[in-house]
Amino acid sequence: MERIKRTMAVAVLVLLSLFAHSNADEEAFDIRQHLSTVSRYGVVKDVAGNSFVPSDVPNGCTPIHLNLVARHGTRSPTKKRIRELDDLAAHLEALLRDAEEHKLSLKKVPAWLRSWESPWKGKVKGGELISKGEDELYDLGSRIREKFPNLFTEDYHPDIYTIKATQIPRASASAVAFGMGLFSGKGSLGPGHHRAFAVTSESRASDIVLRFHDCCQNYKNYRKSQEPFVDKLKEPIFDEITSALVKRYNLNFTRQVTSSLWFLCKQEASLLDITDQSCALFNPSEVALLEWTDDLEVFILKGYGKSINYRMGVPLLEDVVQSMEQAIQAREENHVPGSYEKARLRFAHAETVVPFSCLLGLFLEGPEFEQIQREKPLQYPPKPPQKRNWRGSIAAPFAVNNALVLYSCPANTSSKYFVQVLHNEHPIPMPGCNGSDFCAFEDFKERIVAPHLKHDYTTLCTAKLDKQVQKPQTTTRISSS
Repeated sequence: MERIKRTMAVAVLVLLSLFAHSNADEEAFDIRQHLSTVSRYGVVKDVAGNSFVPSDVPNGCTPIHLNLVARHGTRSPTKKRIRELDDLAAHLEALLRDAEEHKLSLKKVPAWLRSWESPWKGKVKGGELISKGEDELYDLGSRIREKFPNLFTEDYHPDIYTIKATQIPRASASAVAFGMGLFSGKGSLGPGHHRAFAVTSESRASDIVLRFHDCCQNYKNYRKSQEPFVDKLKEPIFDEITSALVKRYNLNFTRQVTSSLWFLCKQEASLLDITDQSCALFNPSEVALLEWTDDLEVFILKGYGKSINYRMGVPLLEDVVQSMEQAIQAREENHVPGSYEKARLRFAHAETVVPFSCLLGLFLEGPEFEQIQREKPLQYPPKPPQKRNWRGSIAAPFAVNNALVLYSCPANTSSKYFVQVLHNEHPIPMPGCNGSDFCAFEDFKERIVAPHLKHDYTTLCTAKLDKQVQKPQTTTRISSS
């Protein structure tokens, strides 16, 4: 009898331990870190993707130039998405009405869902930078100046601190917010001692440096051909989760309603910090799968899924390298301070930053980098619960940024100039530089840049492609299990 009591006591302790551990896991799960490209910058910028230990910048090395490629900050839903949320409200109302007519129990239906209206109901415009997005870029500008004070000692001049943005208002507004943070206290305007500064843009129809995706016809054709295929890849996941939602809430959800609820969750959590409504409909394992479908879409349509996705970004890569070479020349020729550029700052879109990250070989393991150099396709990001390097919340959240810092290291005998790459303000390994974040400039050019330069933008984007290239990949590589 005593043995039975001891056994039962141990079993109770084990159950209590498992319950406590489960609760701790749920409390630690922050859905705002799992919203793929809709993730807010401040929530994910310090999430460690791996155990990488950054290099120590050698003594005597000083930064002489900085390149920045950044996405706009957090924005409101676009007009098309606002209409989708209005449609969702109508669908939910119809589902509730249908359940009542069939005398189904609504006890499991969350209270918020019974009278829900879109927070953007009545809005006819969308896609603009919101105040949270302004803060993201303003704070980023402040931190960049704080991290590299020697680069920002000169009096402002547009040729010393070049700021460029696309013609899309949320990108130019992001550039303005960044500049206000960068130059805060350096002027005489208002109580914040702000100063005016220039933001320049190329025509949307010909901007092959920051909107290369918009000017590349072959890419647009490829994307259009692949979008239905991507939707097909997502279907098994959405069907599985839709079935679970129907059982959980006794409402006849459809795949489209589930998709719209997931979109609503991302908007509520990222823009409004609401995580106890639409997001609470899904459990953490379902969120992980939904996040993966978003990451998969970014991989196929903007990332390593096809070489044209990033090869078309070569004009941007050339612009970055050219600015470094000009800075080195100014250094070698002892140009006086204030006579040459010290930073080139660009503000654009996920469709700009993701291909640029791919050109640098970020988020890859060693063998994968060799594959993209040979233009071989990569395997898709593995499905949860398997771990993966490719995460939209890290690779392309709102305000995602890559900074390439050029260092002068006069005491170094092998190379006088080095490049350090920071992704979301943190050093990140470059497979092309033996997994280091600090790379000799000549090695950077030879191993990372040069293999891409054999591709001419005009030829890549206008030449007639082999029809076989346009064929969707088979779905056998991804199953719903």
